[in-house]
Amino acid sequence: MYVKVRTMDGKQEAILIISKLTEVEDFKREIEQEFNVKADLQRLFFRGKQLENGYKLYDYNINLNDVIQLMMRVNDDVEIKATSSSSAITTSSDSEKGVTDNSHEDEMLIETESLYYKLGDAVDCLDQTYGAWFEAIILKIYKKEDKLIYNVRWEFDDNAPPFNIPELSIRPRARCLIQFDALKIGQKVMINHNVDNPKETGLWYDFTILKIDKKRRTQELTGTLHIGRDQPLENHKINPKSEIFAIEEPKLLGERTPEDEQHMISNGKRRRIQANCNACLDNPRTKCRECGCRVCAGKEDEHNLLLCDECNSAYHLRCLNPPLTSLPEEDYWYCAECKNDENEIVKAGDKLKQTKKKTTNENSNSKRDWGKGMACVGRTKQCSIVPPNHRGPIPGVEVGMCWIYRVQVSEVGVHRPHIAGIHGRETDCAYSIVLSGGYEDDIDNGDEFMYTGSGGRDLSGNKRTAEQSCDQTLTRMNKALAVNCNAKLNATVGATAEDWRGGIPVRVVRNFKLAKHSKYAPEEGNRYDGIYKVVKYYPDTGKSGFRVWRYLLRRDDPAPAPWTKEGKAQIAALGLKPMYPDGYLEAMAKNSSNKTNKKRNEFREQENSIALTKQEPPKKKRKRETYELESEVVKFIDEDQGNVKLWDECRTALSNGKAAFLQQVSERFTCPCCLEVVYNPVTTPCAHNICLGCLKRSFSSGVHCCPSCRHSLDTNYKMEVNRFLSSALLLLYPGYGGGR
Repeated sequence: MYVKVRTMDGKQEAILIISKLTEVEDFKREIEQEFNVKADLQRLFFRGKQLENGYKLYDYNINLNDVIQLMMRVNDDVEIKATSSSSAITTSSDSEKGVTDNSHEDEMLIETESLYYKLGDAVDCLDQTYGAWFEAIILKIYKKEDKLIYNVRWEFDDNAPPFNIPELSIRPRARCLIQFDALKIGQKVMINHNVDNPKETGLWYDFTILKIDKKRRTQELTGTLHIGRDQPLENHKINPKSEIFAIEEPKLLGERTPEDEQHMISNGKRRRIQANCNACLDNPRTKCRECGCRVCAGKEDEHNLLLCDECNSAYHLRCLNPPLTSLPEEDYWYCAECKNDENEIVKAGDKLKQTKKKTTNENSNSKRDWGKGMACVGRTKQCSIVPPNHRGPIPGVEVGMCWIYRVQVSEVGVHRPHIAGIHGRETDCAYSIVLSGGYEDDIDNGDEFMYTGSGGRDLSGNKRTAEQSCDQTLTRMNKALAVNCNAKLNATVGATAEDWRGGIPVRVVRNFKLAKHSKYAPEEGNRYDGIYKVVKYYPDTGKSGFRVWRYLLRRDDPAPAPWTKEGKAQIAALGLKPMYPDGYLEAMAKNSSNKTNKKRNEFREQENSIALTKQEPPKKKRKRETYELESEVVKFIDEDQGNVKLWDECRTALSNGKAAFLQQVSERFTCPCCLEVVYNPVTTPCAHNICLGCLKRSFSSGVHCCPSCRHSLDTNYKMEVNRFLSSALLLLYPGYGGGR
């Protein structure tokens, strides 16, 4: 593999091809040849740790294309930090961190009376953060510029301070239940709904009924879900699992009956809502180790609860072993379960410490090295657009895309295992397979191929392939692939699908090694060939004489196959080219240059004369296929005025093809909370994009600022989805938000 070494001032950088098991001393000698800095004058840093002699790069988890910083020092141990003023890192003052003066002119509020409400009335209050209704009590009534302002407090939150709210955001407490059979089209009611997980208890929203479906086992309503006042969800389907309340209209105080007066008094019971803790359902009188102290389960003395930075569990200072009398001075703290080995936790800039793992490695007599190749390189990225068990195409991945190494195929989510040919779950199905010619019984006819199941080989000794040595069984990955067939599972004789197109889709990748047996294999790398379906599967005797499970798969993808004339034209139009890992071409060019120079020097020594090298004619530049955006995508991008700069940066990659453009988009439109491509994006005033769900969770935890830059947001900040950005992303990554 290869890594980058960069000086602290950023002026010098070199690519070195190394093995993960390279000793730090040997690594320093290679740096000495590149930078002309003696090994004993080098200080190397990676992720806050200093690389020390006696360790291997593997001990520091150094991976492909990682950057190692080089600090040079002179003989008197004076460190050279040649940083320019433009790149110097300074600590921001409070004013630079976005701490602003929020003082405003005090506005005179005059206490008054209302025609509809009086002090102590139990009302429903609209929370602007969630857009849902919660129970509240009126404390005071004010007048401001001929408008009434109500000072209220949440009835069932003792820690929440009172706050002011306009008259439009309160109404009498809902008490009258409506039976499902009594509902009418066009009626506006208050129902309980969980927007993120409809199957669980949620919050109370207004809902306008447009359609009523009463089925045999389920009851379903279709209509408009009113989240707040300005965020209606049209044609929203809801299965009401709990009570349905009628919305109460305010009455004049003079028209109230004794029954109305009784209704305006709180009964002390709270409507069922989504609990923060599913274990105790937020009952303050119930001991709970999930939301309280993990040791005593108590919830008292919240100011003495210490949170673990790894598992987020809480512990009373007095319950720790040994107990603490004050909060730790460090910025982080780990509980006993998470802090397994004290020596494994290293502060920034500290050396690695002696650990059990290190001692074991030193006592080992194995001299085996993994080499400098790419076979043992781990993932440097991970697909987050879809979950690991996603069925069907990956959003943003086109048929015909090709990656040089299997690890890249894993990173984009097309086929996640590095080595295994089948990716799936025995209890679910198979999601993807790779054709690499590893089994002699495979037959590839392009749109249709015969695939051999896995197993039946002795791979002991860390072998990746071997001859068939026993019978295969319809278990694990073989069973997973059989489940994809649109037929009842039969582990004895197999099955054939009557309607094969109705089966579960399988992503298929062809490897260049298949070229020995098939003319449909790519010339290099690993190519995504689209969606296939399992037509049939059955046991058979293979060429080795052992029983194997064979699967017939047939192509069922609207995109043309990459080996057809139409497919080649589409690949050219999209500008799809074999994709290399980041920094790979630069590393290989440097390696080739080093080898050429070495041979040239040897030749010069043998001839004992200087040989004139012929200047090679300049190579013709390959014409780049520029990716052209669809007119509808361009329309939404142009209308997204809040992200003009980000879209301009993405457009610079259009000349490198669709894959490069989508890579730029995914990097620039990543949510800072969930670290995935933003879904239902909210563009903040500070020009950052956050998922609507992530921003709501941030507000619910009391954090009212931008997760990226800490720009202060008002507690009543109106969370509007950027429809232009959302539409553009959905066109570029169709269906990418299905799992959220």
